[in-house]
Amino acid sequence: MALAGRLSLIPSLGSKVCRTRRFLLNRTHRRGVVSCVDPSLGLSDEQKEFQKVAFDFATKEMAPYMAEWDQKEIFPVDTMRKAAQLGFGGIYVQPDVGGSGLTRLDTSLIFEALSTGCASTTAYISIHNMCAWMIDTFGNQEQRNRFCPDLCSMDRFASYCLTEPGSGSDAASLLTTAKLQGDQYILNGSKAFISGGGDTDVYVVMCRTGGKGAKGISCLVVEKGTPGLSFGKKEKKVGWNSQPTRAVIFEDCAVPVANLIGEEGQGFSIAMKGLNGGRINIASCSLGAAHACVLLARDHLTVRKQFGETLSNNQVRMVLVCADLSSLYRTASCILCFRLV
Repeated sequence: MALAGRLSLIPSLGSKVCRTRRFLLNRTHRRGVVSCVDPSLGLSDEQKEFQKVAFDFATKEMAPYMAEWDQKEIFPVDTMRKAAQLGFGGIYVQPDVGGSGLTRLDTSLIFEALSTGCASTTAYISIHNMCAWMIDTFGNQEQRNRFCPDLCSMDRFASYCLTEPGSGSDAASLLTTAKLQGDQYILNGSKAFISGGGDTDVYVVMCRTGGKGAKGISCLVVEKGTPGLSFGKKEKKVGWNSQPTRAVIFEDCAVPVANLIGEEGQGFSIAMKGLNGGRINIASCSLGAAHACVLLARDHLTVRKQFGETLSNNQVRMVLVCADLSSLYRTASCILCFRLV
């Protein structure tokens, strides 16, 4: 569907939001609070099945431990490996190297469902998947065979290294250098705010092998334990503590030429193509967190009592809040689907 066609449908979303709100209020007066959030609407039977698997995993394996992971800053390696056994370690990686080979829409559905259990952990899983996809898509067959199977099983974990202390949105200005010396690249520089940094095993690094600008950037895979690779202290964050965040530092770090993904000068393109999908992944995680909030608010209305009755029976304003939340969730879900079409 062309962009103009997608945008022409947006006004109808507003009317659907209003109708949803009226529907929920009418149902509330008759039967109490109900939920109009059905994330399986419009999906194929296969999509409904793996969405259910993801929802069940989030409910049983993530949600009960989410608060503890955050409070104690636990990186839940064992739980993520259980998720990988369901195929969630390489969702859109090709099956010949251990991936599930699903579409981007399928991936979005899975991340949305997992995020109802823990958005922080799911966001890291989405980054890991992006790294595996980049190697699968742009790497040669030897690299795909060497890295992807262990990433898809989550026997090894990956981090994406683009952001630097002096270059965030302006990624083409990055300063980390990789100088070719014989059959190795010598890396010097640092990356900032790297999810999983220090705890992960494989670092997909954007670095400068050529001149200034985007065309001078290449992509290298750096493995943990490589001499010259070190990490900063764990960042203190408000939330999202189930994924550690650190600086990644390169000091005369020697990386084999065999770890170059794609060609020299292709790194910026690889990075941007990774982020194109990565942004959808993170949007899906946000949508899943919103979904969980709607359900928690709905459930609270049925148990919280004031003046001898539950809020669902005597607090119309509170019901309006849930109606608005549900409407916003549905609207956001529709817009995300348009982006994926």
